[in-house]
Amino acid sequence: MSILVTGCAGFIGSNFVPFFLQQHPDGKIIGLDKLTYSGNLENLKGVLENPRFVFVKGDVCDSVLVEEVFHQHGIDGVIHFAAESHVDRSIHDPQVFLRTNILGTQTLLEAAKSSWHNGKQWRPGVKFLQVSTDEVYGSLGKEGYFTEETPLDPHSPYSASKASADLFVKAYHDTFGLPMNITRCSNNFGPYQFPEKLIPLMIRNALCHEPLPVYGDGKQVRDWIFVADHCQAIDSVFEKGRLGEVYNIGGSNERENLGIVKVLLELVRQKTGDRKVGSHLIRHVQDRLGHDRRYAIDSSKIREELGWVPSTSFEEGMEKTVEWYLANSEWMQKVISGEYVRFYELNYGGKG
Repeated sequence: MSILVTGCAGFIGSNFVPFFLQQHPDGKIIGLDKLTYSGNLENLKGVLENPRFVFVKGDVCDSVLVEEVFHQHGIDGVIHFAAESHVDRSIHDPQVFLRTNILGTQTLLEAAKSSWHNGKQWRPGVKFLQVSTDEVYGSLGKEGYFTEETPLDPHSPYSASKASADLFVKAYHDTFGLPMNITRCSNNFGPYQFPEKLIPLMIRNALCHEPLPVYGDGKQVRDWIFVADHCQAIDSVFEKGRLGEVYNIGGSNERENLGIVKVLLELVRQKTGDRKVGSHLIRHVQDRLGHDRRYAIDSSKIREELGWVPSTSFEEGMEKTVEWYLANSEWMQKVISGEYVRFYELNYGGKG
C-alpha cells in the first residue's frame, strides 16, 4: 500500500505520517509538500530516515509533478491535507486560497483518475480522502449541531475554497465513480501547529509577555479536538469508510475563545512559575470580518459506523499541548520568520 499524503509537513499531516507508519507496518507514504511558511521539514524529523517514507517537495497544483508521483510510486490512495487554512489570510488574499485549495484539489483528482481508471473501471482498493473542515457549514446559533446533511454555507474565502474543493471531490465521485470519502473536522490543537492559530499564538505571546489578541468579545464558540484523535479518525475513514460518504469528526468540547485563552494563561503560569503571565495580557481587538459565532459537530455517524471515539480529554490535550510548546521553544523560534511577523502586524495592527 503506497499512500500519497499531501501537506505532510504541515500541522495535521506531520502528526498523521508517523501515526500511519506505526499503524500500518506494510504501508508506505509518499509525502508531498511545497514547504510554504507553515510547512517545516523539522516537523517530520522522526520519519525522514524511515525507508517507508519518501518526501517530495512540490506544489499540488503542478500537474506534471503530481502525475509523475502517481506513476513513479504506484499510488494506491490519497490523503489530501494540503491547503491554505488560515481564515485571516484568506480575508487579506483570497486568490492564494482559490489556487491551492480548489485548483490543487482538482489537479490531484485528475491525476488519480488518470492513474486509477483504465477507461472502463477503477482499480480495486484505491481511495481519495479529502480532509475538510466544519467551517464549510457556516455558523450555528446557540443550539444545534452540524450533521453530514447540513447544507454548505461558507462565510469566509477560506471556507468557500474548502467547500468548493469538497464539491469537486463529490463531482468526481458522482460523474466518474471516483472511490472517495470526505471528512469535516472541528478545531484541532496539539504539537507542531503553526503559531498563527489561536492556541499556539496565545502560548507564544504569554511566554513572551506580549499582548494576547482576542477578536471582539471572545465569546465565539468552537468545538475542539486533540490532533492525535483526528489522525485516528482519518485512518478509520480511510480504512473502513463507506465509499462516497462524508464523515464529521468532532471532540464534543465546545469552548468560548476567551475561555480557551484563560485556560492557556493558567497552564503556562503553573508550568513555568512565571508570575508575569496573567489575564492582564489579554487585548480585545477588532473582530474578524464575517466571524462565525458558533461551530459544533455531531460526530455520531463516524462513532456508530466505524467505532471511532476520541481518547484524549480536552484538559489532557491542553496540558500535553502546553508542555510540548514549552519543551520545543527552539522549534517555535525557528518558525517565527519574517513572514510571520509581517502578517501579525498586518492582521493585528502591531503588537500593542
